[in-house]
Amino acid sequence: MKLLDVVATLEDVPEGHLAKGQVGTIVDELSEDIVLVEFADLGGVAYALEPIPIGKLIQLRHTPAMAA
Repeated sequence: MKLLDVVATLEDVPEGHLAKGQVGTIVDELSEDIVLVEFADLGGVAYALEPIPIGKLIQLRHTPAMAA
């Protein structure tokens, strides 16, 4: 995963008031294992900014990742 990738949480993040499946964007790489993710509504208004371990995120894709 890299900067500006769209991701979703794989589990609840209670300290950030985020549920499993919340969609956000990676806005900074804090360390090799932790990224800063901004969560915004469909209008683009941010409602959370949380440091999250990469292992607790899944990258979302809008195009085919592999050739058939």
